[in-house]
Amino acid sequence: MSYLLSALALLVQVVFGAIATLFLVRLLAEANRADFHNPLSQFVYRYTNPILAPIRRVLPNWRRINLTALLILLITFVVERTLISVLDGFLPPWLSLLVISLADLLRFVLLFYIVVIFGWSLLSMFSPDTYHPMYRLAGTIVQPLLRPLRGKLVVGSIDFSPTVVVIVLLLAMRLIADPLFDFGASLARGG
Repeated sequence: MSYLLSALALLVQVVFGAIATLFLVRLLAEANRADFHNPLSQFVYRYTNPILAPIRRVLPNWRRINLTALLILLITFVVERTLISVLDGFLPPWLSLLVISLADLLRFVLLFYIVVIFGWSLLSMFSPDTYHPMYRLAGTIVQPLLRPLRGKLVVGSIDFSPTVVVIVLLLAMRLIADPLFDFGASLARGG
């Protein structure tokens, strides 16, 4: 891939990563019942609702999971992977493209959680303003993962539950997302 095509692929990844982040935050905020009066929640709602509202009439939520946002996330990764493959000069078969996109989505969700847990944990060490919108939204998103271990891995005054959760997420990336990506790549090669 030439330098220009590599730069274009980077721009595609940045744009689609921003779109995916917006819809992932919407999905996780709804699933975890984030405070709607939070300005960040309102921002996410304002910019995702015009796309989600028409589709939600056909594809309703399942429990607290916004299936429409999940569908949009998958479509985002399929389109991103298609554009990157076209820039690379090779368009894989549709099944391979779908499997690779699913692996990309899973990897993105795991990485998103790792970054949010790390940032939230780092902020909590400096006694942040607990009413700050970003801190509250991040706390709402990470609490379901941290709650089972909360208070059980405390040494002195340090809680190691975020560290354990990040290690589990990294293992999930290595043991689930990476093999799924390799399976999709083997389908693309015809093997």
